[in-house]
Amino acid sequence: MSLHEDAARVLREWPAPDAAQDRLRLEYGDHLATYPDGVWKACRDGHITASALVIDPSRGRVLLTLHRKLKMWLQMGGHCEPEDATLADAALREATEESGIEGLTLLPTGPVRLDRHLTPCAWHLDVQYAALAPRDAVAAISEESLDLRWFGYDEVAGVADGSVARLVTRTRALV
Repeated sequence: MSLHEDAARVLREWPAPDAAQDRLRLEYGDHLATYPDGVWKACRDGHITASALVIDPSRGRVLLTLHRKLKMWLQMGGHCEPEDATLADAALREATEESGIEGLTLLPTGPVRLDRHLTPCAWHLDVQYAALAPRDAVAAISEESLDLRWFGYDEVAGVADGSVARLVTRTRALV
Protein backbone atom coordinates (compact mmCIF):
# COMPACT_ATOMS: atom_id res chain seq x y z
CA MET A 1 0.00 0.00 0.00
CA SER A 2 1.38 3.43 -0.93
CA LEU A 3 1.51 6.34 1.49
CA HIS A 4 -1.21 8.04 -0.57
CA GLU A 5 -3.44 4.96 -0.21
CA ASP A 6 -2.71 4.75 3.52
CA ALA A 7 -3.61 8.43 4.00
CA ALA A 8 -6.88 7.95 2.12
CA ARG A 9 -7.69 4.86 4.22
CA VAL A 10 -6.84 6.57 7.51
CA LEU A 11 -9.08 9.51 6.66
CA ARG A 12 -11.91 7.30 5.43
CA GLU A 13 -11.86 5.23 8.64
CA TRP A 14 -11.16 8.00 11.16
CA PRO A 15 -14.14 8.72 13.46
CA ALA A 16 -14.08 12.51 13.57
CA PRO A 17 -14.97 13.86 17.03
CA ASP A 18 -17.31 16.59 15.72
CA ALA A 19 -18.91 18.05 12.60
CA ALA A 20 -16.10 20.54 11.88
CA GLN A 21 -13.48 17.80 12.04
CA ASP A 22 -15.63 15.60 9.82
CA ARG A 23 -15.80 18.38 7.20
CA LEU A 24 -11.99 18.61 7.24
CA ARG A 25 -11.77 14.82 6.97
CA LEU A 26 -13.92 14.93 3.84
CA GLU A 27 -11.91 17.87 2.39
CA TYR A 28 -8.66 15.95 2.94
CA GLY A 29 -10.19 12.92 1.22
CA ASP A 30 -11.29 15.07 -1.74
CA HIS A 31 -7.77 16.52 -1.93
CA LEU A 32 -6.25 13.05 -2.12
CA ALA A 33 -8.79 11.98 -4.75
CA THR A 34 -7.87 15.03 -6.86
CA TYR A 35 -4.09 14.99 -6.42
CA PRO A 36 -2.11 11.76 -6.87
CA ASP A 37 0.86 13.66 -5.35
CA GLY A 38 -1.26 15.09 -2.50
CA VAL A 39 0.96 13.67 0.26
CA TRP A 40 4.16 15.27 -1.06
CA LYS A 41 5.60 18.74 -0.56
CA ALA A 42 5.81 19.10 -4.35
CA CYS A 43 2.00 19.39 -4.52
CA ARG A 44 1.71 23.19 -4.59
CA ASP A 45 -2.07 23.18 -4.13
CA GLY A 46 -1.50 21.79 -0.64
CA HIS A 47 -0.32 18.54 0.83
CA ILE A 48 -0.96 16.14 3.66
CA THR A 49 1.45 16.55 6.57
CA ALA A 50 1.80 14.53 9.75
CA SER A 51 2.49 15.75 13.26
CA ALA A 52 2.50 14.44 16.80
CA LEU A 53 2.04 16.11 20.14
CA VAL A 54 4.60 14.63 22.53
CA ILE A 55 2.87 14.16 25.86
CA ASP A 56 3.96 13.08 29.34
CA PRO A 57 0.64 12.37 31.10
CA SER A 58 2.28 11.31 34.37
CA ARG A 59 3.67 14.83 34.75
CA GLY A 60 0.80 16.69 33.07
CA ARG A 61 2.95 18.23 30.35
CA VAL A 62 3.60 18.39 26.61
CA LEU A 63 6.77 19.04 24.64
CA LEU A 64 6.65 21.89 22.13
CA THR A 65 9.22 23.11 19.65
CA LEU A 66 9.90 26.74 18.84
CA HIS A 67 9.87 26.31 15.06
CA ARG A 68 12.96 27.83 13.44
CA LYS A 69 11.15 29.26 10.38
CA LEU A 70 7.73 30.10 11.80
CA LYS A 71 8.96 31.34 15.21
CA MET A 72 5.95 29.72 16.90
CA TRP A 73 5.59 27.06 19.60
CA LEU A 74 4.20 23.97 17.85
CA GLN A 75 3.90 20.21 18.14
CA MET A 76 6.49 18.18 16.24
CA GLY A 77 5.66 17.50 12.62
CA GLY A 78 6.14 18.19 8.98
CA HIS A 79 6.24 16.80 5.49
CA CYS A 80 5.88 13.17 4.57
CA GLU A 81 9.04 11.53 3.23
CA PRO A 82 9.52 8.65 0.77
CA GLU A 83 10.61 6.30 3.58
CA ASP A 84 7.28 6.78 5.42
CA ALA A 85 5.10 3.76 4.76
CA THR A 86 2.13 5.24 6.66
CA LEU A 87 0.93 8.55 8.04
CA ALA A 88 1.54 7.18 11.52
CA ASP A 89 5.13 6.41 10.51
CA ALA A 90 5.56 9.99 9.29
CA ALA A 91 4.17 11.44 12.52
CA LEU A 92 6.37 9.20 14.68
CA ARG A 93 9.47 9.94 12.58
CA GLU A 94 8.90 13.68 12.83
CA ALA A 95 8.26 13.51 16.58
CA THR A 96 11.40 11.46 17.16
CA GLU A 97 13.60 13.62 14.91
CA GLU A 98 12.40 16.94 16.31
CA SER A 99 12.26 15.93 19.98
CA GLY A 100 15.39 13.79 20.09
CA ILE A 101 13.43 11.29 22.21
CA GLU A 102 13.78 7.60 21.39
CA GLY A 103 11.02 5.22 22.35
CA LEU A 104 8.01 7.44 21.64
CA THR A 105 4.79 5.52 21.01
CA LEU A 106 1.72 6.84 19.24
CA LEU A 107 -1.66 6.58 20.91
CA PRO A 108 -3.27 3.45 19.42
CA THR A 109 -6.48 5.34 18.59
CA GLY A 110 -4.94 6.82 15.43
CA PRO A 111 -5.16 10.52 14.60
CA VAL A 112 -6.27 12.92 17.31
CA ARG A 113 -7.29 15.91 15.17
CA LEU A 114 -6.97 17.51 11.75
CA ASP A 115 -5.78 21.06 11.19
CA ARG A 116 -5.60 22.92 7.86
CA HIS A 117 -3.28 25.93 7.81
CA LEU A 118 -1.40 28.05 5.30
CA THR A 119 2.40 27.93 5.49
CA PRO A 120 5.09 29.62 3.38
CA CYS A 121 5.27 26.53 1.10
CA ALA A 122 1.54 25.75 0.67
CA TRP A 123 -1.57 24.69 2.54
CA HIS A 124 -0.77 22.00 5.08
CA LEU A 125 -3.51 19.45 5.61
CA ASP A 126 -2.12 18.22 8.90
CA VAL A 127 -3.08 14.86 10.36
CA GLN A 128 -2.26 15.18 14.05
CA TYR A 129 -1.33 12.28 16.31
CA ALA A 130 -0.21 12.10 19.93
CA ALA A 131 3.00 10.41 21.07
CA LEU A 132 3.56 9.21 24.60
CA ALA A 133 7.00 10.02 25.98
CA PRO A 134 8.78 7.25 27.86
CA ARG A 135 9.40 7.73 31.59
CA ASP A 136 12.33 10.10 32.21
CA ALA A 137 12.54 11.12 28.53
CA VAL A 138 15.26 13.63 27.74
CA ALA A 139 14.63 15.95 24.79
CA ALA A 140 17.31 17.32 22.45
CA ILE A 141 16.93 20.32 20.14
CA SER A 142 17.09 19.56 16.41
CA GLU A 143 18.18 21.75 13.51
CA GLU A 144 14.52 22.65 12.90
CA SER A 145 14.05 24.18 16.34
CA LEU A 146 15.15 27.34 18.07
CA ASP A 147 14.09 25.86 21.41
CA LEU A 148 12.38 22.80 22.83
CA ARG A 149 10.49 22.95 26.10
CA TRP A 150 8.04 21.04 28.28
CA PHE A 151 4.89 22.98 29.15
CA GLY A 152 2.20 22.11 31.66
CA TYR A 153 -1.19 21.55 30.06
CA ASP A 154 -2.49 24.86 31.41
CA GLU A 155 0.51 26.81 30.06
CA VAL A 156 0.01 25.88 26.39
CA ALA A 157 -2.72 28.44 25.63
CA GLY A 158 -0.39 31.20 26.83
CA VAL A 159 2.48 30.30 24.49
CA ALA A 160 0.97 28.57 21.45
CA ASP A 161 -1.84 29.31 19.02
CA GLY A 162 -5.36 27.95 19.22
CA SER A 163 -4.66 24.93 17.02
CA VAL A 164 -2.05 23.64 19.45
CA ALA A 165 -4.30 24.33 22.44
CA ARG A 166 -7.13 22.38 20.75
CA LEU A 167 -4.72 19.52 20.05
CA VAL A 168 -3.71 19.41 23.73
CA THR A 169 -7.36 19.46 24.86
CA ARG A 170 -8.34 16.65 22.48
CA THR A 171 -5.27 14.58 23.38
CA ARG A 172 -5.97 14.90 27.08
CA ALA A 173 -9.49 13.61 26.47
CA LEU A 174 -8.02 10.47 24.88
CA VAL A 175 -5.23 9.73 27.39
